[in-house]
Amino acid sequence: MFYKIKLKDYVDLSPELFHGDLNESIKEQLIRNYKDKTTEDFGLIITIASVDSIGEGFKLPEDASRHYVVEFSVIAFKPELHEVIAGEVSSVTNFGVFVNLGIIDGMVHLSQTMIDQVSFSKVGSIQGTETGQSLKVGDKVRASVVAVSFRDIRNVKVGLTMRQPGLGCEDWLTSE
Repeated sequence: MFYKIKLKDYVDLSPELFHGDLNESIKEQLIRNYKDKTTEDFGLIITIASVDSIGEGFKLPEDASRHYVVEFSVIAFKPELHEVIAGEVSSVTNFGVFVNLGIIDGMVHLSQTMIDQVSFSKVGSIQGTETGQSLKVGDKVRASVVAVSFRDIRNVKVGLTMRQPGLGCEDWLTSE
């Protein structure tokens, strides 16, 4: 799910950003500090939406930066359990399917791709043995989030399933 979150933090404005509009310089510094940062509390921070207030700046001895207390808003993506997410199959492996969710990839284990028994093809697709349904790179899918791990903040893991009604490849859903 996407969230707009209000934050307050100290910003150390780099000297190369001293020129021009202070609001734009602070926003640029915030982008450098926060873009693509991941936290368990907020998820993946995508961008700085706005700079809401900038406190009086101060300088510390032997420090070239200027320091400001800034209130700002970020747009963040944090997958929630049982959330239904649309995505596109980015790769197919012998153990499952990776789905690009726009921000990060989620993984659907082979056993969670469809209700049918599946087989993996060396040409990069999986196919149901009874239904003939297949999944390949580029297919648009709907999946439900079944697990989210922030154990390694640099590599958030999202587990997905497509075995429930209304989930799976869009081609399957339109033919039903």
